[in-house]
This record gives sequence, C-alpha cells and structure tokens, in this order.
Amino acid sequence: MRTHAIFAVLKRNLMSYFSGVLGYLFIVVFVIAAASSAFNAQFFTNNLANLDQLTAAFPYLLLFIIPAITMTSWAEEKRLGTDELLFTLPATDFEILLGKFLSLVVVYGVALAFSLTQLIVLGYYADPDWGLLLTTYFGYWLAGSTLISLGMFASVLTSSVTVAFVLGAAICAVPIFIGHLATSRPTMENPTFGDTVTDLFNSFCIELSLGERLNEFAIGVVPFSGIVYFFSLIIFSLYLNAVFIGRRHWASDQQGLPVGGHFAIRIVCLLVALLAGNAVVTTASEALGLRFDMTGEKLYTLSDTTHELVSKIENKVTIQAFISPDVPRDYVGQQTRLKGLLRQYDRMSGQIEVRFVEVTPFSEAAEEAEHFGIVPTPVQSEIDGRFQRVDVFMGAVISGAYDEVVVPFFDIGTSVEYELTRSVRTVSQEERLTVGMLRTDAKVNGGFDMSSMRSSPEWRIQRELKKQYKVVEVSPDSKIEDKVDVLIAAMPSSLTDPQMANFVNYVKSGKPVLALDDPLPLVDPRMSPSQQKPPQGGGGMFGGGGQPAEPRADNGNAGPLVDALGISWQNDAIVWDQTNPHPTFVDLPQDYVFITPLNGNPEAISTKSDVTSGLQELLMLYSGRIRPRENSGLNFEPLLRIGLRSGSSKWSDLMGSSFFGIQPKDPSRVRRVLTGEADVVAAHITGEKGEKHKINVIYVADVDIVSDALFNVVQSDMHGLKLDNVKFILNCVDVLAGDTSYVDLRKRRPQHRTLKEVQRKADLFRQISQDEREKAEKEAEEALKKVTGELDKEIEKIDSDETLTLIEKRQRMEIAAQRKQRELDVEKANIDRDKAEKLEQLKAREQRQIKQTENEFRFWAVIFPPVPSILLGMLVLGLRLTAEQKDIEEVRRLSRQ
Repeated sequence: MRTHAIFAVLKRNLMSYFSGVLGYLFIVVFVIAAASSAFNAQFFTNNLANLDQLTAAFPYLLLFIIPAITMTSWAEEKRLGTDELLFTLPATDFEILLGKFLSLVVVYGVALAFSLTQLIVLGYYADPDWGLLLTTYFGYWLAGSTLISLGMFASVLTSSVTVAFVLGAAICAVPIFIGHLATSRPTMENPTFGDTVTDLFNSFCIELSLGERLNEFAIGVVPFSGIVYFFSLIIFSLYLNAVFIGRRHWASDQQGLPVGGHFAIRIVCLLVALLAGNAVVTTASEALGLRFDMTGEKLYTLSDTTHELVSKIENKVTIQAFISPDVPRDYVGQQTRLKGLLRQYDRMSGQIEVRFVEVTPFSEAAEEAEHFGIVPTPVQSEIDGRFQRVDVFMGAVISGAYDEVVVPFFDIGTSVEYELTRSVRTVSQEERLTVGMLRTDAKVNGGFDMSSMRSSPEWRIQRELKKQYKVVEVSPDSKIEDKVDVLIAAMPSSLTDPQMANFVNYVKSGKPVLALDDPLPLVDPRMSPSQQKPPQGGGGMFGGGGQPAEPRADNGNAGPLVDALGISWQNDAIVWDQTNPHPTFVDLPQDYVFITPLNGNPEAISTKSDVTSGLQELLMLYSGRIRPRENSGLNFEPLLRIGLRSGSSKWSDLMGSSFFGIQPKDPSRVRRVLTGEADVVAAHITGEKGEKHKINVIYVADVDIVSDALFNVVQSDMHGLKLDNVKFILNCVDVLAGDTSYVDLRKRRPQHRTLKEVQRKADLFRQISQDEREKAEKEAEEALKKVTGELDKEIEKIDSDETLTLIEKRQRMEIAAQRKQRELDVEKANIDRDKAEKLEQLKAREQRQIKQTENEFRFWAVIFPPVPSILLGMLVLGLRLTAEQKDIEEVRRLSRQ
C-alpha cells in the first residue's frame, strides 16, 4: 500500500465533506443529540457523574448518524459519474477504499471530539472518573468506526443517496439489535436438545451484539476480545466493499463457476474464519485476563493486598464456581467480574485451583450446587419491556484443608475480590478467631421470642460473620468468662440489672466489645429502651395474657454502661438530618440519616480510623446520639457524624402507643429545630482508669444499621444505593480483633461521584425552605398563644369582679372557657390549614428551584458543546467566501453590478 495515495483520497474526501455547511451541520446535530441523551431526567435522578445514559442510547444514535455520514461515500460518486474518474487515479481499489474509509472515520472522530466538550460541563459540576470516561469514548469511537464500514457497504450497492441511507440504517441495525433476539427467546426448563440450541443461539447473539461489547468499555475496561470484535467486523465489511467496487474487473466465464460465485465462497470463508477467530480470542483473552483496567480505583484488577494474602497460603484450596450461563442484564457486569477475577486467582498461585461449573435449571450441575447450599436466587429482570423473575446461579464453594466456606450468591453489591480472598484465607487457616454474640432481646442469634410466641431466624450479619469467624452465643445471666476475641452486644439497654452488671464488668476488663444500642429500633419498635418491655408468653399486640417481663436496667437508660464508657446517651433522643444526597428518595423521612461527606460535614466519616477510612456512605434509621463526658479520662474517637443541617426529636414526637401497639405519627407534623451540632452516632472509646477499668469499645447508636432489611439493600445495591453499612460493622469487628487484613479490600469500590454543584445548590434551597418552615411553625405557635392569652385575661377579669358571687364567677368562667375553646378550635384549624398550605408552597418552591438548577445544568451541557463546531463552520465558510471573492476579476464584479 502506498500511503501517499491513501492520503490523497483521504484529503480529497475531507475537503469535499467540510467545504460546505452540511458537514458542520452534521457535527452540530450529533453533539446536541449526544448531550441530550447523556443529560436526561434519569441522569439527574441517579445523581452520578458518568455517561451511563448516553451509553444506553448511543447505539440507537449511531443508527441514524452513521448512515448520514456514509450515504454519499459511493452513491454520490455513482450519481455524478465521478467514480470512473476516481478509479483512473494511480491508486489501487483497496487504497481508494481505505482512503475513503479513513476520511469518514476522521469525520466521525471530529464530531466525537467536539462532543468531548460535554465532559467539560460534567467536570465543572462534578468530579468524574476520567479514566472511565475516556475508555467509554474509546468504545464510542470503535463502535462508530465499525458501523461506518457497514454504512459504506450499503452505499456501494446503489446510486441513490436516499436508498443508501435506508440500506445503511437497515444493515447497521443488525449488530445493534441482534442482542435483543437472545432475551426474547423463551427459556427452556427441561435440559433438552432444544434447550441446548437455544443457549447456543443466545450466546451467539450476545457475542455479536454491538451494545453488549460497548458496555464492557462503559465500565472502564478495555477488553482485548472487544477490540478484536470491532476490527473483525471492520475487516469483513471492508472486504465486502472491495468485492463490490471490483466488479468492473470481473470477466465472464460461461464454462466454470461465475466470478461472483468465487467471491461468495471467499466471503463465507472469511466470515467463518473471523467468527472462529473471535471465539478463540474471546476464550484465550478470558483465560489470560487480557483486559486493561482504566478505572481510577482499578476495580477489575486484583489488589496488592490479595496478592500478599494469597502468597502466604501453604495448603491446597479449591474454588468451585456455580454460574448460570445467561443472567439478566443487570447482573452481566457482576458475572463478568466474577469470572475474570476467578481466572486471575487460578493463575496467581499454584495452591489455588478453580473449577467452573455451568448450571442450568434441573440439571445435574444444579443438584450438585444445591448439595453445597447454593440454590437458584430469583432476581427481577426487564425482558422486552416486561418485568420477570429469573432464577440465577452465581455462587461458589471454597474448600481447604481446614474448612469450607459457601458463598450462596454474589449479589450486585457484593465485593467479589473481598469475598473470595476472605474465604480462601479462612479455609486455609487451622483456627479462626472467635466472635461472641451476647444474648439480648434483639435475638441476633435467632431463637424463640416469648413475647410474640414465634421463632425468629438469625440475622444475616451473623451469617456474614460466620464466613470469617467462629461465632458463639454468650449468655449475660452469669459472669461472662467465654474466651472470645470480640464480644458483640446488640441492644444492651434491654438487659436486666443482673445481666447489665455482668456485661459492664466484662466491658471494664478491657476486652474488645462492639455495642449497638438504639432509641427506636425499627427492626422491632417494642425494644425501644424508653418503653416498657412487652409481656412474655404471648402478650401480642393487644398487650394482655402474658407474664410481665423483668424490667430493663436503670429503666432502659443503660446507666451503668454509659457511666463506664464516660459518655452521655439519651434513650429517647433520635437524630434527623435534612440533607438527602439521593433525589430518588426525596420523600424519605428526615430520620433516615445518610452519613456521608456530601451532607455538608467533611468529618461525617472519619478518615483517621481504620474502621471508617475509605467508606463513602452509610444509612442509619432513627439513630440515637452519643457525647463524651467532661473529665471522663477516656479517649473518645468519633467515627460517624450526622450533617450540619440536623437536630434531634423525642421518641414521643415520632411514635405513639395505641390499642394496636406502637404506631408511627405523621412525620410532617413533627416540629424540627435545627441545632447544627453534627452529633456523633458512632465512636471508638478506649483508655484506662485503674487496673479494673480498662475500656476498648466501639459504640454505635443504631442497631438498624445491620438489620436484615438494610443488609438486603446493601447486598443488592437496591435502588442504586451503594451503602457501606455491612463493611462498617465488619471493619469494627476486624479492628477490635486486631486483624485488619481485609479492611483495605473492603474499601475497594467505585468512588461515589455525585453532581456536587447541583447537590450544593439543592441543599441551599432546602436550607432556605427549612428556615421558612421554622418561621411558619413559630408564627402558628404565637397565634395559638395569643388566643390562649385572651382566655386567661377574660378569666382573670371575671375573677376580679367583686360584684359577682362565687357561683356566678364559676358559671361565667365555664361559659367563657367553652366560648374561647370553640374559638380556639376554629383558630387552630385555620392556623393548621394556613400552615399546611404554606409548607406545601415551600415544598413546591423548593422542588421548582432544584428543577431549575438541573435545567440550567442541562442547558449548558446541551448548548455549550456545539458552539465550537458552529464557530469553526462559520470561520471556514467565511474564509471560503473571502477566497472566492479574491479570485474574481474586477471586470466580472462590475458586470454583475
């Protein structure tokens, strides 16, 4: 190939494309369409600084943009008759073809480069992962270049530009929509031959899907197999172009096979070779791990911590992974991550052997998986616009010389590397550390509940701890002498006086303790320490029929414990926070507190402690607060704090007791006054006050932080929430036990990159609304006090009237009281109505202001990117007109006048 010939054709086509307004108009349309897709309403709802919305729409955007670029590549040449002139140039057909292809790739690349300006807008409003964004754009460039080769093939088939556009869209639709065929086919439940054919067909469609390949780049990974896929499709399409533009050289041969037949066989052979090559490359690249991790946190690469821990293993470890071949779209990334990391484990150490088992329903592999306790997990998936529940196998059994660990399911929120490394190290250790779970009314161990007369299962956090530790139950009924490395006490305020004394003596011994107490445990509000214990023996919701329970120590104030720890804790004080960094959950009560630096408090999550360093966000429900006492003589290290726009409420303000048990009150009627104290909700308390008073306790003022409800949210990334609740508790146990091997692994996760500037303005609007709400509350109170004061004055006037008898005074007072009460009721109803209207107006105004901020972001994100291309187009057009005017002779100018 002669590069100068290719460059000459490339230059000719570029000059032709950008010589008119059409080329620049195309760039403007493309950039505006891309920006509109990237920054849609869902982008602001997710509140994440990424291009997920554009990635989802990009294949469909290319479906119209690429045919518009390629439709004139050959069709216009044929229509004008310049194709014959073109082929008389001193260049081969392939050099001309390559020059045209590269010119169109440059045109598309220029358009894509101009759309990079939307990243400037994104960078202004947030702090995105630039490695991920650039990798995503590399995927966009490969996808567009691939479809350009297909669009050129459509253009070579006709001399009509319009027909070339339609054919180009139809041909480009094949790799874009072929992946949808896999999800639209029914799943066979019985292992028949038809089921096998269906699985092969589905795999074939997914492998050829341009959208599926693009998704790999969108997560920040450059897979070698993906690059081979795109270039294979380019090679095949360019060969088709070469065959059809070379038809003029074909000679007729009536005796043998026509020339077209020869080329048809060649095309089929090339297609088969490319498909086979892609299959080999895909298998080899997965086995060798030929994937380049470009994310800022290197999430798809095994960490140095894992390499260090695995290198110390001396015994053989076997990992058996039971994985469904086809999983819903939401779980494809997790499945890819699991397979990729397992192959890295298999290669990194001779002591680890990995076995992959492909599991389909009702197969022998499914029976083997269920034998180990790995059962199909039903997950919800959207298929062809319908939501269906699909059973998925995605678990592993890790077996070693000393133990066996089963991970039943790698949910979306599960850290694959952490789970595997922890399990490998656990089964290779002869002895595990021991965690004691103190028996309290929380029943973390599970068991029979005397108050409800039913059994309760063990909490999921305990099952999680069992993957790493030996977990035993510890009784508080006698002196605690169990040999445990860490003691966990959930709701110690529920202990009786003798039990509390035994527990406090253990705490003062200096042994590690994790205590979780809660003024309002949503897991069971009957455990609220400010309320009486429910009767035993089936008292139920109606509160009768059971024996009275033994009262809590210090009436639920946990006095002996908080005295020993040198802290203040109110058993009925519940913190709240106005800041909510998730627009999707704008209607959540303010008592659902998100612990994150995004709440305006940079010290919300301590960066100095191993327990919390690297954590990004936690959610606490109706949490309490703790404060250090002066001159306690102990070290009080805050771990978690609420935001600055916060305060506290009383248990009685939020909940009430009725015939049906404890019921929540209307949260909109709870008066909230900002204190801005950024209360501490978790702290590490250490120190020594004599030989018999040594403290090493992590105290958390919320037990719901690890309830099963929140555990499920964390593990499944439900509603897009990426919470660190479980990691926090596991870190607490590890630090107290003195084993911090896994702390760094738990930190590995995508940084929570939100739209900080939008969030800042939204918080400002909420602050203004809250100030006006408080003002409205005060005005309502003052109005009620005024009516009440008038009644007091009238009663005082009647009482001071000496002309009235005592009986007359009482009668008039009663009449006045009744009249004023009616007036008070009417006035109160009017005030409540006006206040409700005012609050509703404030809420509507707040939402309008937030929406206005989002629209401002979107306006600049859509308007700014096409500006450079418009200015460049105007400049080129101006220079062209100037040049044309310069070359016109003076005589011709006069004749025109």
